[in-house]
Parts: sequence; C-alpha cells; structure tokens
Amino acid sequence: MEMKLLVVGAGIIGVTTAYELARRGHDVEVVDREAAETLATSDATAGLIAPGHSFAWASPSAPKELLKSIFSADTSIRVKPRLDAELVSWGLKFLRECTGPRAHRNTLAKLRLAQRSQQLFNAMIAGKGMDFRPSTGGVLYLYRDADALERAMAHGSIMRENGQAQRIVSREELLQLEPALANSHVRFIGAVHDETDATGNPAIFAAEVRKLCEELGVRFTFDTAIVGIRSDSSPAGVPRVAALRSSQGELVADRFILAGGPESARLARTAGVRLPVYPAKGYSLTAPINEGAPAPGLGGIDERSLVAWSRFGDHLRMSATAEFAGYSQQYARKDFANILKAGKELFPGVLDLSRATYKVGLRPMTPDGPPIIGRAGESNLYINTGHGHLGWTMACGSAEMLADLIDGKPTVLAAEPYAVGR
Repeated sequence: MEMKLLVVGAGIIGVTTAYELARRGHDVEVVDREAAETLATSDATAGLIAPGHSFAWASPSAPKELLKSIFSADTSIRVKPRLDAELVSWGLKFLRECTGPRAHRNTLAKLRLAQRSQQLFNAMIAGKGMDFRPSTGGVLYLYRDADALERAMAHGSIMRENGQAQRIVSREELLQLEPALANSHVRFIGAVHDETDATGNPAIFAAEVRKLCEELGVRFTFDTAIVGIRSDSSPAGVPRVAALRSSQGELVADRFILAGGPESARLARTAGVRLPVYPAKGYSLTAPINEGAPAPGLGGIDERSLVAWSRFGDHLRMSATAEFAGYSQQYARKDFANILKAGKELFPGVLDLSRATYKVGLRPMTPDGPPIIGRAGESNLYINTGHGHLGWTMACGSAEMLADLIDGKPTVLAAEPYAVGR
C-alpha cells in the first residue's frame, strides 16, 4: 500500500532510506535544514566501506582510554568534561556495555548489518553504473609493533569467523600491496589486510543516490528546519505524530522517519521519545596529491593514531578523532594537528597541505554501538540514526531494514539488536 512518507535528513542515511522507500512505490519527501544537499558528516569521513572495522567501541579496554582522553588532547578519542546531563547519561550507558560478552554481541550486530549493507551497496552500484571513485582492493589496518599486530589478529577472529576475508601481511607484503608506504617515516611491522573492505567518495555516492531518488519522484525540500513534532492520538488512543513543525509551516504525512544524525535525538524528544544518541565530532582534511608523488592507492588506518585515509582521484582524504563535546561544529586549526602530523609522517612529500581543506562532522553514536532502526512504540514515527563512523558502510542495509518494518515485512536480519528502546 502506497503511503506518504516524510524523511528528515538529506545525508547519506536519509537519501538511501528515501531511495529504498520510493523504489517500493511510496510517495516520499525529504526535508533538510541546510540550504542545499550539504552532507556535513558524509563529506568529512575517510570514505571507508569497512565491515571489517565494525568493532563496538564499548569494550573492556575503553574505560581506560576514555580516562586518558580527559587529561590529554593528543588522543584519538577526546572527552571534554562539561556540565552536560545528556553526555553523563550516555556515558553511563556506554560504561555498562564495556564487558566482554556485551562487546562481542554488539560487534556481531554491527558486523552483520555492515555486511548486509555492503551486499546491497554492491548490487546497487553494479545495477546503476554508479561512479564514485571506488577502490575495491581492500583496506589496510596497520600496526607498528609485532605484539599489537598479534593482538589485533586474535581480536579480529570474530571478523574472520563471520565472513570477513582478513589476513596478516608482513612488512614485505605490505610494501608490495602499498608501495607508497616505503617512504613513510613510520615503520609499520605489518598489517591486517581486509580484502572485502573498500573505499570511495561518499559525497559523490550520496549525490548519485539523490538523482536516483528524483527519478523515482522523491521531492527534496532544503533550507527547512524541523523545530518540533506535534503529536495527537489515533482513534484507538495510541499516540502518533500529526505533523512536523518546521520553519516553513507544518508538514504532514502518513509516516515520519528521523534520519538526520545526532539531531534526530533532539527532535525525537519533542515527541516524548528518548534516543541514546550523542554526537562525536570527527575531523578531516582533503589535500591535493603533488604531481608524480607516490600516493597510496588503498585505504588504510594507522591503528596507533587511528588516522584513516582514502584516495579520491588526485586528492587524499584523511580523518581522525572522536570528540565528545556537545553539538558545536566549531573548530580551531590546532584540532587538526594529529592529522597534519600523520600526513607528513606517513606520506612525506606526497600532499600539498598548503591547499588542504578542513571539515568537521558530527557522528551520531549509540552507547552500545549498533544504530537505532525501527518504530518508536506503536506510533507512526520511525528512526534511522546512530550509525557512528559507519554511516556509509551501513546505509543500504539500514534503509532495507527500515523499509521492511514500515511495509510490515519480515526483515532479513533480526531487528531486535537495532530496535528503538532496546
């Protein structure tokens, strides 16, 4: 049955959701507060499609790392102490998930969704002939000492046992796979090569999906801020959304989908729905590659600094840091110091950093790790957010799951690990 559906958020989660719903015959409109299709977070990521890196952040080792971050600015995860009840509540939930069994469960949930999403993603790009500068040679997860590499292989057994083609490569093999690292000032002892992971330009992909949406009749309304939700009750007394209150007036639909990243949690609260989602600010720079320079061809992550990179044609994108400091997207040049340092050390002479562009984006993080996908109670409000640093990786699978739930169909994956209120 065709329904009128309103999707809030024109980022990569929003447009893939809109595409899947429109493909099934629904009347879909997408609303975004930006003046145009500004993919603030998608355009600030490293561009990795990485099921092989879908470990839950909440783990037995995480509390120690978080404590260290409070007293040092030179860490990949930063927590700025502040009087923020939302952050305190989120943090307590996060700490509750930092046990071995819960980390294992949450990692499996993330991995299964990421793998399903990659299957759908590959089918989409093959069927539509999309070109977003992909690299399908895998992704390298690099280590500086043998002990860390050995621990990583043991830690990664959950990936290999569940379908990821991962193997340890020696330093010699690493330099064959990625000759650009031969000149690096950092001596990597080896790497985990995930042959099933990939890279590409997520902003180009999202723009291509938007075109597919428009071909299916999806309407996009920009420069329209959603400021609240007006609720009422159905004839049976069940709470439901009557309309979204926007800067352009009220917007009505049969079903409403919040897919606007961290702002989804703020908006849901106006309907009495509390989502455990908090923003983690990520930083990235994109720099031109000097002509003739030996630039990397594969995407990778330096597992000590947690700086990630991927190549977009004649540019290299590098990203790092998860900063828990509220919703502000302000930044100073010093916030990029660790990425600049990595660019110079990893790829000396390769990048024209004088012409680099700098961006930040807010990743919507859940305490346990898996995103929130599903219906809010018995209402006509649906949620698709909380994907953290794996938004692009999980986008297509999340869209499929949400569309199945809206259509009342069985989901391919069990929906419970991603449910609202789990």
